[in-house]
Parts: sequence; C-alpha cells; structure tokens
Amino acid sequence: MRILLLTHAFNSLTQRLGAELVRRGHEISVEFDIADSVTEEAVALFRPDLIVAPYLRRAIPESIWSRHVCLIVHPGIVGDRGPSALDWAIQDGEARWGVTVLQAEAQMDAGPVWASADFAMRKVKKSSTYRNEVTQAATAAALQAVQRIEEGSFVPQRPTALPSVRGRLRPLMRQSERSLDWARDDTATVLRRIHAADGFPGLADSLFGQPCHLFDAWPEATLRGTPGAILARRETALLRATVDGAVWIGHVKRAGSIKLPTALAFAQESQAIVQAPLEGWWRTALATWQDIAYEEMGQVGFLHFEFYNGAMSTVQCERLRLALQWAKQRPTQVLVLMGGSDFWSNGIHLNVIEAASLGQGSAADESWNNINAMNDLALELITCERQMTVAALGGNTGAGGCFLARAADRVWAREAVVLNPHYKNMGNLYGSEYWTYLLPRRVGVAAAQAIMHNRQPLTALRALEIGFTDACLAGDAAAFGAAVAQRAQALAASPDLAATLNAKREARARDEATKPLAAYREEELRHMRRNFYGFDPSYHVARHHFVHKTLASWTPRHLARHRELGWTIP
Repeated sequence: MRILLLTHAFNSLTQRLGAELVRRGHEISVEFDIADSVTEEAVALFRPDLIVAPYLRRAIPESIWSRHVCLIVHPGIVGDRGPSALDWAIQDGEARWGVTVLQAEAQMDAGPVWASADFAMRKVKKSSTYRNEVTQAATAAALQAVQRIEEGSFVPQRPTALPSVRGRLRPLMRQSERSLDWARDDTATVLRRIHAADGFPGLADSLFGQPCHLFDAWPEATLRGTPGAILARRETALLRATVDGAVWIGHVKRAGSIKLPTALAFAQESQAIVQAPLEGWWRTALATWQDIAYEEMGQVGFLHFEFYNGAMSTVQCERLRLALQWAKQRPTQVLVLMGGSDFWSNGIHLNVIEAASLGQGSAADESWNNINAMNDLALELITCERQMTVAALGGNTGAGGCFLARAADRVWAREAVVLNPHYKNMGNLYGSEYWTYLLPRRVGVAAAQAIMHNRQPLTALRALEIGFTDACLAGDAAAFGAAVAQRAQALAASPDLAATLNAKREARARDEATKPLAAYREEELRHMRRNFYGFDPSYHVARHHFVHKTLASWTPRHLARHRELGWTIP
C-alpha cells in the first residue's frame, strides 16, 4: 500500500515504523504535522491508501479523516484517552500499560480499535519507556493494524464495545499535578514524578532558588541529608536529599535557557557544592549515579557509558577515552562497549556546544574540541591490539556514534534498535570519527555514498544485511545483555582467538601503510573546519533549531517523497 506517515517529528518510533513498513513492501512518505493546509496538500500529492500517525500533538483535521482511513498510535491502553497517557501511567505506578491503534474520528482517542499491545512497566524514565516498550508495542500493533486493513476482513470495534476495558479519559497533566514537596516526599515519589515528566515537559521545580525543570533522575543508596538540600556534586549531576534518601538530578532546563547537565546549567552555584567522586571505573553494587562503569566476567570486560540521550560532550569523550585506556590494560581477551540503556551514542553534544554560544565562549570552538575528542576516542578503539573489541548496541545509535561503534572489531545490535549512520541532517555536516576509513571497507564505496546521501534510518536487521553490523540479536534489553555476554565469552574462549587477533593486527598494519589514519582524520577535519568556521552557517542554524526545539516549518525532502520533483496533484 501507499502509506503516508503523518507525524509531529521524525522520532524513534516514526523511524522504526517507517523502516518496518518499507521492509514489508509498502511505499512510504512522511509529512510533518505543521498545519491543516499543509497536511491536505500532502494527502493530495501522495494520494495514500492509508494514513498512519505514529506521533501527533494535535488532532487530524476532519477534511482528512472523513475521506481517508487514518490510524492513530496512542501510547495508552484500550479506552485510555488524553494527551498525557504515559505520564499518568508512570506517576500512578501502573504495573502494565499498552499501546492502542485506533481510527481517527471527531472525538480524540475514541475511534474504532484496529489493534493493541500491552507490556509490563519498568520503573524508569518516560523517555526510556517510550523508546523501548512503547516503540516495540506500537510497531507490533501498527503493523498488525496495517495487515488487517490489507486483508479487509477485520471489523474494528469501539473501546466501549470491547470487554474488560479499564482505560478512561484523563486530561493533560498539569505541573500542579506533578509538583514535589522535598520536605515530605520520599525517594520513590520523587523519582516517579520526575520520570513521568522526563523528555517532555520536565518537572517544574527550583534549584538554588532559581526556577527550572528537572530531568534525568537517579536514586542514591548511601548519601543522606536535610530534605531538599543539595548534598553533593559528581561530574555533571547534583544530589538532592529526600525524606528517606536522595536522588541525583542529571539535567535541568533553566527558565529561558536550554536543557543542560545540571552542574553546567548551574555552573557558578555548583562550585560551592562538595564533590562525591567514585573511586575508579568499577561498577558500584549500590544504587547511585555512575555515567561510566566497568565490570568483568572471566576473560570479558564490559564498559558501560550512560550518557543522557546519547550525547557525548568534550569532557565525557575525554573521560571515556581514559576509561577505555584503562580497560585495555585489564587481563581480558574481549572488551565489550555496552553504551547506555537507551542510546549507545549519538555523537557530539549539541546542547553543550550551543551553551558555549550563549556565554562568552564560541560554539565553533566547542564543536571543534568535541569532534576532536570523539576522534581521539575512536582512535583509541581502532588501535586496540590486545583484545577483540565489540560494540553492543542495545539502544539507538546515530551520527558519529554509529562510526564510533564501527571502530570496534565487531558490532552486535539488538533487533529493536534504529541506526542513523549519517550527518547531513545537521546542517550538511560532513562528519568525522574516521568514517571515511571505517564505512567503505565494510559496505563498499557505493553503499557508503548512498548511506550518507539518502539519510535514512536503518533497522538492526537491515544494517546486518548491508554489512554495517555483524549480528542482530532478538529480545528485550535484558535478553540482549545476556546474549552479548554469552557471545563475548564464547569469543574469548575460541581456540582461534590468537590467530584472529594476529590477523587483526596485520590488517591494521597494512591499512596504515596504505593510508595512515592521520590522513583520513585530516581530510575529514578539513571539511568539518568549514562546517564550524566557514562562511556557510547551516550547521550552526540547524543546531540552534534542534537544541531550542523549534517547531518544523517544512518536511525535509528526503522524507517527504511526495514533494520530490515530478509529483503533481491529480
């Protein structure tokens, strides 16, 4: 079928669903929900058999849903209605939740149900639940709904006609319904409320007497203090006491500013807060905030880096490189880079770079420092000779993060993840991280050029098919972790390991003799220097709009195929 994806943004769910529909032979085009007239024009141009809305923030106009079947993907159980479905589910402590695919009608979220899927809730951030359980359930339910429409025999029913419906109409969750009382709330309540607001809109609160929105909260098992007091600082996070413990606040958005690591957003105030560093890189057994953690299982080392939204600042890259250097000296045969629970890496930290432009610094200089720190990290991985290295992608990966992963000897990806191995969407950025060395030797020159030009997301399975990755592993995050550990231990115990390591060293020596890594880096950075310091401000403009969440005014042409030259309204 010809299917139009109508969406507020090209988010992870839209990317995953679009790729899965293409894989099943459907013709897909994307239109951002900017205005009714724009949507009407897109429908007239594309003439879809079906419209699917994976992520909307307003109603589809009657002029569309009255003439076309429009499927709405609602992140709530059958019968649930309202724009804050997932927020309420997390804040109320629901044990199970779900996704419903229903047909658009005049009444929001009340149309006939075409499919649904349920899942168990984890006690994690809303953004994590959305990227994992919601995306997985929504993809499965939407594909089932599309199949039912294709087959033509299924008759959808309204939620009121279905048995055991426990969903109900709930309004938009207001900040007054999210508010915290630090003098009375326990750790579980604080975490649940911040988790329910994570990603968007954040929880309105204050730090150091200044209003801000809180994101990215983590429990603390040992440190205690007066409820509400700021107790400690660790790298980019601050610790605040509750009535029975404390929580780390990783990110905040100050009034009139952008979302930033907390200690950077309150840089001056944080200087007076006592530091509570962790000793070394070993993973702690007690609950706390630890962005870089190392553990071992026999002859396998596992390096975790839990960076919010996968963004890696200059300082984070430098710290991770030091951790990697240290891990390379451990007496192991295999070193696995696990990344974080939601993202492996998305490359340079655009928010921290933008923050440099808001003060006395330079966004161009910070961009330059950040990309060089990413390159240093990638070089550290490429030149690892003692161990086989594995990038285990349990979460989504994009831009420079994809090529940092490809710097490892093996890349194993979880089936549910989406990869975006390209840079151009960020103001025609050229990219570095030795991609001109790493990508063509894996997929070939023609395929590498196509990946960079087309700028389309890859499912884990598609990435395996084209040779970008080396394995696609099914299951949820826990199953993926277990499978990675098993495969890594088998690799470490392989009788051919010594020969494999020797072949790896010989291949690297041959490549270096043919063209040094330094030459690839200099060529890439010559382009990046123009992106950062040249006359064309496209990168800086695109970064500014991305960081400040500027509403889209048009749909990129590589997504809106119906707006390519040659398409005409009949």
